[in-house]
Amino acid sequence: MLKFCQQCGKPANYSIPPGEDRPRLICASCKYIYYENPRIVSACIPEYDGKVLLARRAIQPRLGLWTFPSGFLEIGESPEEGAAREALEECCCEVRIDSLLGVFSILHVGHIYMVFRATLQKPEFAPGDESLECSLFEAHEIPWDSIAFSAVKEALSYWCEIRGLKNYPVKHSSFQPKTF
Repeated sequence: MLKFCQQCGKPANYSIPPGEDRPRLICASCKYIYYENPRIVSACIPEYDGKVLLARRAIQPRLGLWTFPSGFLEIGESPEEGAAREALEECCCEVRIDSLLGVFSILHVGHIYMVFRATLQKPEFAPGDESLECSLFEAHEIPWDSIAFSAVKEALSYWCEIRGLKNYPVKHSSFQPKTF
């Protein structure tokens, strides 16, 4: 929990500002109000020849578990650009972003996953700095008991449902309380 003003660095406290309905961090000195908003996680499910590319995490949280390429969106990049960047960083591969698969909100930590279907341009990949290994999986081979996060499991489950379809509804899910 924050304790200092993001503008002037002086002590700040949580209280409900006039006209608002929830506590915000307010600076006692300059009166700056800090709004804590969700962060966007941009991700893709790279597909090649009917298989999905997953990476085993080399970092915390959830070290050693499987996920698809994902990470926080950077200022100045689109969600599609962020998803392609994460595939390059985590799996050393180039992807073409095809379409939005779903939006998954993790309410207790303020993360909003934007997950895209993607096509692996060539069957060439390798673990990046944040991955222990990368592998292509048939839908029935996905290591369901070793998936890192609830949003990843939900998105992969939906991918399995719609993977042969060209048209499908974008999936929306929210998770609370904390689940993995």
